[in-house]
Amino acid sequence: MDRRTFFALFLAGCADPSMNLVPGLPGQPTPASPQPVQPLTGSGDAVFDMWARDFYARAVQAGLPSDLLDRELAGLLPDPRVVTLDTRQPEFAKPFSDYIKGVVTEDRVAIGSRKRAELAFLLGPVEKTYGVAPDVLLGVWAMETGFGSTLGGFDVIRSMATLAAQGRRRQFAEDQLMAALRIIGSGEFPRSRLIGSWAGAMGQTQFIPTSFLSTAVDGDGDGRRDIWGSAPDALASAANLLAKGGWKRGESWAREVVVPAGFDFSLTEGPREAPGWWAALGLRRADGLPWSVEDQASKAMLAAPTGADGPVFLLFPNHFAIRTYNNATTYALAVGLLADRFSGLGPLSKAWPAETPLALADRIGAQKALKALGFDPGEPDGVVGINTRSALRAWQKSRGLTADGYLSMAMIGLLQAEVPIP
Repeated sequence: MDRRTFFALFLAGCADPSMNLVPGLPGQPTPASPQPVQPLTGSGDAVFDMWARDFYARAVQAGLPSDLLDRELAGLLPDPRVVTLDTRQPEFAKPFSDYIKGVVTEDRVAIGSRKRAELAFLLGPVEKTYGVAPDVLLGVWAMETGFGSTLGGFDVIRSMATLAAQGRRRQFAEDQLMAALRIIGSGEFPRSRLIGSWAGAMGQTQFIPTSFLSTAVDGDGDGRRDIWGSAPDALASAANLLAKGGWKRGESWAREVVVPAGFDFSLTEGPREAPGWWAALGLRRADGLPWSVEDQASKAMLAAPTGADGPVFLLFPNHFAIRTYNNATTYALAVGLLADRFSGLGPLSKAWPAETPLALADRIGAQKALKALGFDPGEPDGVVGINTRSALRAWQKSRGLTADGYLSMAMIGLLQAEVPIP
């Protein structure tokens, strides 16, 4: 699931961190249902209607009852809001440091720390069952819905149908639509409860329908998997998802490290080695503490998300388990840093640097320049992902620069000096 755009847009609608709601616990409200779509004989959109007829036939072949399809797809209309959100490309990329500072806030830390104490009765048994650290679950809950206070207001059936008809992510959207229809057809939840984000993520810990079917669990013992109205169900389900994603009981998710002068930053996002291997290169924990027995036996990858001038981390396998939710370093670091603060750890030892937002044209220009110089970043699309960073590191190293793979305006200037791109 490509969630980069979804994630950037979702943050703009995150809950007010001052809210202190725990839906599913006594006295808390139930989220409102989305407004129903009025049934019509056709949507007025020929492309959507053609897709709907074709999907109906394939859904019947896949075993979905025709009466269920008749009821849920009759008069279905595409949602123009979903189309807009799915195709919106930010002109400027939000700097990594701005993103982290925007979500790892003192207000959110205070709320999470309070909930840690309030929900100890719930989080302890969940950890015992699934092995996932309670603070990480709170970090996911905070990031996904502001501790359950903002669940989204989109009809998941309508959203997935809109994305499927649009075609850019048809297979994903149809898979989620089929799964959502199966949830309804099973009688577990009616369509009125299947509300979520425009991209189909549902409930307090934002499960897509396929993940709900395969991974959601009943955390409060009432016989239902109510990830919308029950915090115990939502948190236990999140723990199950992380456990299935490879979470290792007792290991760290990441640790900030200090690197020696002259360190070879081309090793970032490269080898995965035990802390002892990295220590032989001069790395040490920023907090000065020794590695746990579990961490010593694990292998970690080095990351410098804002380059050599920013905080540097060793990322353990649990970091990548967090990325089961959102496969972005920004997201997983935010969850982990929140978790650390909830547990009582202080801020990072090295401050995030001031960064300049990069325009889409500048990012594409840098990718074109790298490609022209023989360092292939993949298709020039303005997304600075692993391929672009790897190509940039190789170019930096070939020019005797600090090979940290960090694309700054200074690096763009040097690239454009070699290969001017209009």
